[in-house]
Formats: sequence, C-alpha cells, structure tokens
Amino acid sequence: MTNAAGQGQLEGLLDAWLLDGNGGGRKLDWREVSGCRLEEGQWLWLHFDYTQPAVQHWLRAESGLTDLTAEALLQAETRPRCVPADAGLMLFLRGVNLNPGADPEDMVSIRMWVGEQRIISLRLRRLLSMDDIRESINRGTGPVTPGEFLLLLVDRLLDRTVTVIDDLYDRVDEMEDAVLVETDYHQREELAGIRRQAIALRRFLAPQREALNRLWSERTPLLSDEYRLYLREDADRLTRLIEDLDAVRERAGVIHETLVSRIAEQTNNRMYVLSIVAAIFLPLSFVTGLLGVNVGGIPGADNAAGFAIVVVLMGVIALGLVAYLRWRRWF
Repeated sequence: MTNAAGQGQLEGLLDAWLLDGNGGGRKLDWREVSGCRLEEGQWLWLHFDYTQPAVQHWLRAESGLTDLTAEALLQAETRPRCVPADAGLMLFLRGVNLNPGADPEDMVSIRMWVGEQRIISLRLRRLLSMDDIRESINRGTGPVTPGEFLLLLVDRLLDRTVTVIDDLYDRVDEMEDAVLVETDYHQREELAGIRRQAIALRRFLAPQREALNRLWSERTPLLSDEYRLYLREDADRLTRLIEDLDAVRERAGVIHETLVSRIAEQTNNRMYVLSIVAAIFLPLSFVTGLLGVNVGGIPGADNAAGFAIVVVLMGVIALGLVAYLRWRRWF
C-alpha cells in the first residue's frame, strides 16, 4: 500500500486531473497532485475507490476535510442527498448500473465533495457517467468549472436512467399486447421482474429528486444562476421519470391482474369441460361396472347379441344426457 508520501501513486486513486478552466485538462500522478499549485481558473478533480485503506487514511488525515465530512463520504450505505460541508457541497447520487452482467436497478453510488478549486469523488463500482466526463476532458470539451462538472454528471446520470425506464415502458407495452393474444405462466414471472425493477429504481430515484431540488436551490458560489436553472430542469425531468416508474408499476399490476384473471378463466373452462365429460360418463361407468360383476345371472350373458345391445343402450344414455345438459343450457 502506498500513502500520500509514496512513490507517485496512491492505491485506490482512479483518476487525478488538473482542469485548465477551458474544458481541457491534464492527468496527474499522485506526486504531482501532492505538489500541485493551482493557477487562476484551474481546479482539481480527484477520483478514488473508497474501499482502499490508503484512500480512507488520506481522506481522514490529509484531505483537509473535517472528520464529520470524511466519515460521511466513507459510509458503507448511502442515500441520495445534498448538504453544505466545509465551504463546499457534499453530494451523494445514484446511477443505474449498466456494467456488464449487472442489473440496472442495482444502482451505483457516487459520493462527492465539491469545492471552488477541488472535487473529491469516491465510488466502489464503475460508473459510466464518470467515464463520459473523463472522455470529454480528453477531447477538450469537459467541464469549465466544478459547478459545470456537477451539471454534466447529473445530465449523464439522467440520460442513462431514461434509457432504462424507456426499456421498462416498452416491455410493459409488449406484455399488454401479449396478454391479449395468449397467456401463460412465464408472463407472470416477467411481470414480477418488471415490478421489482421499477420498485428498486424508485427507491433511490425518489430521494435523488430531493437531493437535486436541494442542489439547485442551494445558494453557493459554485453554481451560477444559469447552472441552477439547468439543474432545476433536471430535477423536473427526474420527477417525470419517477412518475413514469409509478405508471410502469401500476400498469404492470393491472396486466398481472388481467393475466391472473384470464388464467383462472381458462382453468375454470377446462374444469367445466372435464365436469361435463365426467357427468356423461358417470352413468355409463355405472352400467359397465354393474355388468362387469363376475357373478351368475348377468342379463344377456348367454345372448350372442348381448354386447351389441349394451353398446346401443349406453349410446342412447349418453345422447340422452347430452340432450338433457343442452336443454338445461349447462354448456
């Protein structure tokens, strides 16, 4: 493990950027970060894996943040929120998990402290929205200020959330059409999966809406009036996404009720047919059982036409039962 006075790298440091204030930046190693002197317009972005002991030690002892802020950033479980801290903002957000093999509703947490000249961000799992910002810096079209960094991050998080929720909406539409054509038990499992995913997404997106509302309304020099306006639009956008999730969950519930009703109806129809068949064959089974008793005195036992007579008699009984059931409109 390498500490802050190490050989040029801190174990757990994922990215260190010196941003030039014009959309571009230069990647730094840890030695350069430790000795960095910022010029006018420049600022730092430090991105860490918070599970590494070296990162935890640096954050508590050498980052310049108070113990309360450092401990909050290192919590094992977080929920989206935004609070002022140490002359900056402490922000916890969640993004859909689009890593290979992962479930989107298993949302990835990003923790940040944002100051006027420095951003400290921490994560456990990879967040593709951070990759987008890194690539934009490489192209020279990255954030100009820490406030714009926040705006870009929120936009990227919402863009990917929209993709996942739109996919849920499409799946519900397909399920509605499929249930009208044909029903089976596998559809119930798929509907249950859609509802679970919608509930899990809403669990984090609802408090994230409150975090964004707090963010755009916070009076801080980090955010210009223009940035606040964009962030307010993002908060409204997230509100619409949550409403879409509620609609997905409710529609999935209605489809599930329809599916259960149709399956029950199909089962009842099949049981009804079986009951009719049983009603027809019950007296026939009685006749055959009676004639099959292996004792003397069975009528027609010595008559060569006895079997034909019994068959005709049973046919007449069956037809009579069918006619009776039809007359009573039982089928």
